[in-house]
Amino acid sequence: QVQLVESGGGLVQAGGSLRLSCAASGSISRLNAMGWYRQAPGKQRELVALIFSGGSIHYADSVKGRFTNSRDNTNNTMYLQMNSLKPEDTAVYYCKRAASDYELYYGVDYWGKGTLVTVSS
Repeated sequence: QVQLVESGGGLVQAGGSLRLSCAASGSISRLNAMGWYRQAPGKQRELVALIFSGGSIHYADSVKGRFTNSRDNTNNTMYLQMNSLKPEDTAVYYCKRAASDYELYYGVDYWGKGTLVTVSS
C-alpha cells in the first residue's frame, strides 16, 4: 500500500512564495518517478513538474523559472518551491509517484489527495 500526503498549501498574495511537501510511505521503493500536477476550478488536471526515474526534471512552461521541484530520499519527501506566484497558479496541487516515466504521465495509481493553493491579486 502506498500513501502520499501533500502539505504546505494556503493563501498567499501575488508575488509571494510557498513550499509544498509530499510525504510518501508504504511500498514506495520501486516508485522512483514522481511529480506534481494541479487542477484549477473548472479546468482539467495539468502537469506542473516531474522528476523522472533517471533524475532529470521537467517543468511546464507556465512555471519554468519560478518553481523548483526537488526530492529528499532520506525521508521519502518531494518538495515544490513556488516563487513569484500568480493568481493563475491558484489550484489544488497533487503529488504523484510511479514506477516508470510512462506511468508518471499516464498511470492512474498513487496520487495524494491534494493541497489547495490560492493566490490573491
